[in-house]
Amino acid sequence: MNEKTPFRLPPIEPTNDAALAARLQHKIDHKTKPLGALGALEDLALQLGLIQRSESPALHAPQMLVFAADHGIAAEGVSAYPQAVTVQMVANMLAGGAAINVFSRQHGFALQVVDAGVAAELPAHPQLLPRKIAYGTKNLCHEAAMSRSEAEAALSAGMAVVQALPGNVLALGEMGIANTSAAALLLARLAGTRIEDATGRGTGLSDPQLLHKQGVLKLALARHPASQPLDVLAELAALGGFEIAMMAGAMLQAASQRRVVLVDGFIAGAAALVAHALVPAVRDYLVFCHRSAETGHRLLLAQLQAKPLLELDLRLGEGTGALLAWPLLQSAANFLNQMASFESAGISAKAGE
Repeated sequence: MNEKTPFRLPPIEPTNDAALAARLQHKIDHKTKPLGALGALEDLALQLGLIQRSESPALHAPQMLVFAADHGIAAEGVSAYPQAVTVQMVANMLAGGAAINVFSRQHGFALQVVDAGVAAELPAHPQLLPRKIAYGTKNLCHEAAMSRSEAEAALSAGMAVVQALPGNVLALGEMGIANTSAAALLLARLAGTRIEDATGRGTGLSDPQLLHKQGVLKLALARHPASQPLDVLAELAALGGFEIAMMAGAMLQAASQRRVVLVDGFIAGAAALVAHALVPAVRDYLVFCHRSAETGHRLLLAQLQAKPLLELDLRLGEGTGALLAWPLLQSAANFLNQMASFESAGISAKAGE
């Protein structure tokens, strides 16, 4: 049998166990602190417990995946840097010199770079996973960025990469010149955001360059009318990038395996938007780590009803914001597991409790 295996999305169970949620909330509320005093950390502890179906969640063997790919729309001058920077930055990551390498070493994450579609041959390296769909997407100002089968292949590749990983925590990052354009287009199409509001400066565009980028993206949207009814895979194929598609697949697979998923900035957020549109239950497993300085990210987070853990005006990508938030997840799990309760500490609770 040489028939192609049909594309299937992984099943994801919502984390809607009301009884477990009540037990976790009771445990959180009866720690030696005023009710709600640890703020968002308490919400995070509850989410971790629900993801792991446990009143004592544990985080182990955290993985960092950086998906790299090129974009045909870079030919339209939408980035401050040439496309060659993608392969140069991948080489820097594999040499251990990028910011994500520094933070991965600091926090004990196993780092791998995934070639999702870099427009060059990459030499073999122990930390490089060759999963190239093509040598960059096509210029979506003239044709679809990828075919539907390529979009499905990218999603499947992201799923397969995660299947092979140990641990129960997955952080996701990316590298790809012009990928803020693809992310802005997906935000505009999937959330109905105006392109002017979805489009930011990316790697540091000047005001005239930003206006040019917005004009290019308006034409690109007009070139690809919205599918009726909305077909998420068709929109991903028309407007997306290989690294965005693979990240979306990775998120879906991780959620199906009850892993905690650390979502980085605007590009990873666009992948989350795609994943959520495909399987809404994935949202329960996503921890949104920071709000970036990229214009559309605030709107994207609002669309997903996400409250990010940090706001540091980051706009680097690579997964850096995800790893900067990692100590907060550790603290959430640790206070839930190690902090004394009023009863165990022999401390009087608030009157009426």
